[in-house]
Amino acid sequence: MANKQKILIVDDDENIAELISLYLTKECFDTRIVHDGEEALVAFDTYQPNLMLLDLMLPGIDGYQVCREIRSRSQTPIIMLSAKGEVFDKVLGLELGADDYIMKPFDSKEMVARVKAVLRRYHPVKTEERTDDHSKRVEYPGIVINLTNYSVLVDGRNVDMPPKELELLYFLASSPNQVFTREQLLDHIWGYEYIGDTRTVDVHIKRLREKIKDHPSWNLGTVWGIGYKFEVK
Repeated sequence: MANKQKILIVDDDENIAELISLYLTKECFDTRIVHDGEEALVAFDTYQPNLMLLDLMLPGIDGYQVCREIRSRSQTPIIMLSAKGEVFDKVLGLELGADDYIMKPFDSKEMVARVKAVLRRYHPVKTEERTDDHSKRVEYPGIVINLTNYSVLVDGRNVDMPPKELELLYFLASSPNQVFTREQLLDHIWGYEYIGDTRTVDVHIKRLREKIKDHPSWNLGTVWGIGYKFEVK
């Protein structure tokens, strides 16, 4: 039997943490609960989770700082939890490397579905690799983007990035020189729940540009007032 995937739950509200654990345990996940940022950093190293559910408002080290610390040394998926609804919080969380963001109160089925979706993106099923590899891989001089195994090679060097960044890059590169609005990119990559939060796209483009510099043959182009494109020269 395959080992259960491990979820680290970080929330200072014990009741919410226990409920999340209960829902995930029913779905055959292994869970561990901690209640503050310091504990979260220790538990991340000892428990080595497959995914972290991270509340923003924690005593001591807050969720933003925990996310920053984890992301500096690991690409393990992080889903942020918060009762706060400002766009600023979403954007800051994404800038720090979170893979998704769930608002409290949340529906238990939605929470479980998002956990499973993020894990699928981070650990994609590879049964299609032989039969469908070509349709999930794009290649240009100096770059190979492979959605089958979620890898990006730039000049032969692997570039680590969270799933959403890779999916955005792959989507743009799959339609070279085609301009997509921020709304179109939100719909294709994030789904309906992010519609209206167009800064999410800007944040991810900014992070991609920091990791992948312009190439003489291609670049991530901005079409002012409209959106973005993968420009091939």
